Parts: sequence; structure tokens; C-alpha cells
Amino acid sequence: MGQSRQEKVATSLAGAVSEEISASLAPVDAELERRYPGDPGTRQPVHTVYVPGDDFTAGTVRSWGDQALAALDEHAPDAAAFAAVLGLPDDLAEPVHSRVRAKLEQEPIEDLRVDFEDGYGPRPDAEEDETAARAARLIAEAYAEGTAAPYMGIRMKCMEAAVRDRGIRTLDIFLTGLIAAGGLPDGLVLTLPKVTYPEQVTAMVRLLDAFEKAHGLEPGRIGFEIQIETSQSILATDGTATVARMIQAAEGRATGLHYGTFDYSACLGVSAAYQASDHPAADHAKAIMQVAAAGTGVRVSDGSTNVLPVGPTDRVHDAWRLHYGLTRRALARAYYQGWDMHPGHLPTRYAAVFAFYREGLEQAAARLARYANRAGGDVMDEPATAKALSGYLLRGLDCGALDDAEVARLTGLTRAGLEGFAMPRRGGLTASGK
Repeated sequence: MGQSRQEKVATSLAGAVSEEISASLAPVDAELERRYPGDPGTRQPVHTVYVPGDDFTAGTVRSWGDQALAALDEHAPDAAAFAAVLGLPDDLAEPVHSRVRAKLEQEPIEDLRVDFEDGYGPRPDAEEDETAARAARLIAEAYAEGTAAPYMGIRMKCMEAAVRDRGIRTLDIFLTGLIAAGGLPDGLVLTLPKVTYPEQVTAMVRLLDAFEKAHGLEPGRIGFEIQIETSQSILATDGTATVARMIQAAEGRATGLHYGTFDYSACLGVSAAYQASDHPAADHAKAIMQVAAAGTGVRVSDGSTNVLPVGPTDRVHDAWRLHYGLTRRALARAYYQGWDMHPGHLPTRYAAVFAFYREGLEQAAARLARYANRAGGDVMDEPATAKALSGYLLRGLDCGALDDAEVARLTGLTRAGLEGFAMPRRGGLTASGK
């Protein structure tokens, strides 16, 4: 009987109180929207491959895929052998192996950076000019022919005095070449290395602004990644988090923060034998990066391992296990992207990524389906959890670990429904989920 009783609703505050509070918080509301726009909702590649400028050719993407397939054929010729090396459970052995092979055949590289920094080194100006122009031509041709990786671009030299002019010129030649070849591709990505001060980020913003004005491009069209390779980029002399200031200095152009394993480790004095992405110093730096980037739309990428899967089979297997373990560790810590430095790293990159998403598919899908249907269960999920669950499934779909049909069957949601939960408006979800 009490349930059906109509409650009397009374208030004590005049409407003007709420209006005054809203007016006082309007600047804060605007600041939240500006500084924390949320994830852009675009695909994030699972890795970045760095290729020295003089090694990059029209066949690089396909060559890496072929070399990775050859490594599988030689050192783990079937699903059982590959699973034994990596310790995959029986139920994942065939799905992971078949998907890895398919990935290497169809899309071996998700993100490729033609390197003009450490991997390229100092060269005569005429040589670097020509290499930069060639990179622009080859990338433009690859996008025109449909053979490009989803994301491609260059890593220029940094903004430090000794190489600043050279880096600016290389970037200018590269971007000008793309414009001349038909325009900037949607998958264009630029990387600014060895950033130590926010002022260096500001300089990059001014450089790109000048290029956009010179070619009549929309302001802010060109974004860039900030590479974190020095201790000063994490902690400034006044004790503040420099990397947070760098994101703001980018004025909305920053797309990613990439951790440089070996430069950063060396900067802290870590001995060469212990320089790795799972060192405590690395964990500290990436945790700061992650917190600084949260909500800003800037994504964080882990670094690389320098242990290459080459030589006899037992040595390849050891390197594979190391790379697989580091990749799985990064994924558990929400670093969904990393660097790969050798074609032999591709099988374990994709094996780790695919296993990560496939082993959690049914549980994540069931939890999201219960949330979407208000069905309850043994876990009480909230909107933030629904956001994480749908983001997990979307990343699995983007990289090829999961299929649209199986996710739709398990969740009852279309991709649009998943995106609605993954990218809610501030203050609540917008999607019905169906």
C-alpha cells in the first residue's frame, strides 16, 4: 500500500540559486570541455613500427608481413607449436594462430613511422632532403593504391638546437611532398622525439600552424605525437608533471604520448642490461603519462624491446616469450599500443593482443549485455564500467581479434551501440545500446 502512495514533493531553494551556481561554474564547464574532451573514438593501432628512412621502400609493409610469416613457418609451423611456445591454453591455440596468420597476410603493420631520428642518424643535408621527399612520394602512392598501413608518417629530429633546423626542414619537405601528391592522408601521423620542455611543443604547434596557413589548410588539421624520453619530461625542476604541461602546450594537436624505453632508462642511469619496459622506472614514467593524458583525448603508447627474435629456434622462442609477456603486461596496464622494431616481433604482438581480447570476450560481452538490458547479475556495474567494457570490445574489433558477428551475438549490440557506451556525453550515457 505504501508503494502506491503519492509523495508530496517540496523544495526550499528558489530557482535563482541554481541559476547563480550554474553561472558561477560556467567557466569551469568550458574548461572541462576544452581540457578533457574524452577519447576521440578513432581506432588506436596496437603498435608502431619504426623503419629508418633509407630502409623504407614501397614494399616495406608487405616485406615485414612476409618475413613474419616465414618466421612462423620456421619456428612454430602450426597452432600447437605456437601455443606451446607462448603458453596459450588449448581453446585459444587455433583461434589465435589462425588470426595471427590472417593478420600478417592482410594487414601486417597497423602504424608505420619512417624514422629520421635515431634510426636514421646524421646524414648530409642533400641525402636527407632526398630521403624525405621519397618518403612522401611512397606514402602518398601507398594510400592511393590501397597498400598503405592504416597509419603512416615520419619521426623527425627533435627541437634541440643541434638538430632543430634539420628536423624542421625534413618535416617541411615531407609535408610539402604529400600536399603536392594530392593532399595529407587521413592516416598521417607525426612524431616529435626527445621533448623535454613544453616550449618545444609550442614550437611544433607554431611550425604546423605556419604550414597550414601556407597551404590554406583547416587550422589544427595536423596533429603529432610527443615522445617521452627524458626524466625532465616527466618531472620538472619545480616538481610539477611536465608531461601534463606539454599536452596543454600542444593546443589540441597532441594525439599521443610515446614512451622511449632506452633513452628514458639511460637518462635515469639504468644499466643497459636492465633497460626494459617493465623496469620500475618505466612503470613510474608511464603511470604519470597515463594520468596526465586521461580524458584529454591523448593516447599513451608503451615502448619496445631490443631483444630480437633472430638466430636458432630456441633463441627465437626465448625472444618471443619475452615480447609476448611484455605485451600482455602492457595491455593489463591499459597501454594498448607499443613499438615493434623487427618483423619477428609481429607474430607475438598479434598473438598477445588477440589472446587478450579473445580470452575476455565472453565475460565482457555478458556483463555489457546485462548492463544494457538492466538485467543485474553477480557484479554491479556502473556507467564507467560499461564504458570500459564496450571500449575493450571495440579495440578487439578494430585490430581483428574479434568479429562483428560474434560480438553482436553475445551482446545484442550493434557497433553503434557499443560506441554509444564507449563515448558517453559528460554526465551520462547517450546510447540506448540497441
